[in-house]
Amino acid sequence: MQKKLIALAVASLASGTALAQSNVTIYGVVDAGYVYSSGSASKAQGGGTNTFSGIASGIAAGNRLGFKGEEALGNGLKAVFTLEYGLDIDTNNGIGTGGLNARQQFVGLASDKLGTVALGRQYAPGFNAAARNDALDATDMAIQSSLSYLSGMTITPNSPARFNNSVTYTSNNYSGLTVSAIYGFGESNLGGYNNTSVYDNGKAGIGVNYANGPINFDAVYQSRTNVVLPNANPPPYKASGSDKSINEWYLGGSYDFKVVKAFASYQALDNNTGFKANNGNQLEDSKLWTLGVSAPVGPGTLALSYGKLSLDRKNAPDGDSWGAGTNYTYPLSKRTAVYAGYSYFNNDKYSIPGQAIIVPIASYANNGTLENSGIGAAGQSNYVIGAGLMHSF
Repeated sequence: MQKKLIALAVASLASGTALAQSNVTIYGVVDAGYVYSSGSASKAQGGGTNTFSGIASGIAAGNRLGFKGEEALGNGLKAVFTLEYGLDIDTNNGIGTGGLNARQQFVGLASDKLGTVALGRQYAPGFNAAARNDALDATDMAIQSSLSYLSGMTITPNSPARFNNSVTYTSNNYSGLTVSAIYGFGESNLGGYNNTSVYDNGKAGIGVNYANGPINFDAVYQSRTNVVLPNANPPPYKASGSDKSINEWYLGGSYDFKVVKAFASYQALDNNTGFKANNGNQLEDSKLWTLGVSAPVGPGTLALSYGKLSLDRKNAPDGDSWGAGTNYTYPLSKRTAVYAGYSYFNNDKYSIPGQAIIVPIASYANNGTLENSGIGAAGQSNYVIGAGLMHSF
């Protein structure tokens, strides 16, 4: 009996040592609220006005459940990992019956001297850069978030800025300066196309961030390389325009004057391929700029933002969409806050139906695609108003 007790004590000590070397954290965001959205339907949908009224989740911040950890390996080196999954708490969608929806999942090595290298599904540099330099952050009603996502840009605080099959490098912070780079392998050369390359449908990006005191500045370049265009007619040759790139660049910054914080960004997309479709719409050459401010009002924060998207066409009239929004966040504690927001978008007659015409919130609430939300049309305007509760842990 005494030997068994000694063995249990040794096992417990060994287990405690292992736990001391490894640190795992469970974290997440739970966010839901009420949304009302209204806008004009396209002529193809019969015209008129479409509306949505109901509960949506992930309005102020995407709902998530995550696990992250690290293990010290010695000599300033440690193993790191993150497993983070998205949730729609207003519907049965996410971990469980709805299945996994990975926001990011990776494993890597981090060095005190050399930085971090990681493998898996990860954020491209444009994800956090876009969120840092918008007064409305990465909320569903944020102007940059909505216009960049719906115009097919990957420099956006949304899923297009998460690259699969990627390897990343992130430098350590040197007096506020951080450099990050990513390459996502396309892994698409098994589609039966002749003359395929291991570089087909790859994604690459590099970003520089400087954050020191009241100043934040981001510069980002991202590219979809060797874009393979399918040819519907057999044999499966690459279509005309293949092996070209879709390139994007971004400059954004903010300055905190204490009384008010100012934000600005400018970005562009250059599509060099013969492929213009983007979820049924056109992936046009485009430019997007935003301006915004935020200020403390009482215990909370009031934010205002404006942005304009311009579509640059060579053989047709250019199209423009602009949006403006406001949001007020009131903290109930360090982890819990209530919020209310409003966004308005307007499109000229040359904008594309379904593109940059409505904040993504309507489609999330409908549990459908952006185009199926049916709100907003070229030459028309639309708006969304919402309020909710967010808790982080």
